[in-house]
Amino acid sequence: MLSKPKGRRVAAILAFSGAVIPLSGLHKFYLGQPVWGILYLLLSWTPIPHLASAIEGFWYLVQDPDQFDRNFNLNSPVTVQSSVDPSQVAAMAEALRQLEQLRQEGLISEYEFEQKRRKLLD
Repeated sequence: MLSKPKGRRVAAILAFSGAVIPLSGLHKFYLGQPVWGILYLLLSWTPIPHLASAIEGFWYLVQDPDQFDRNFNLNSPVTVQSSVDPSQVAAMAEALRQLEQLRQEGLISEYEFEQKRRKLLD
């Protein structure tokens, strides 16, 4: 289940169910965010995770499918267009290598690395 692409509708259904039933946060486990899922479960006795689940369920449904995939399906197959310039690919690869080196040297955090990597790939 972890290697399969996550579906927007399933995530939205799990989020909406978390807004109704006493257990909330199941959608976070489904989307591969177990820390958030545990936090939602720990706070289930308050209305906060139930409200957040309802908002997130709506957000998953109105989100563009490509945007959802970028956010939650990082390991899904990427289609490459045939009109890609090889020099651009080489420049992108070099930029990603430099970014990885900065991360390994501890000059940027994991979060900064992921944000900059996503920006480069977009």
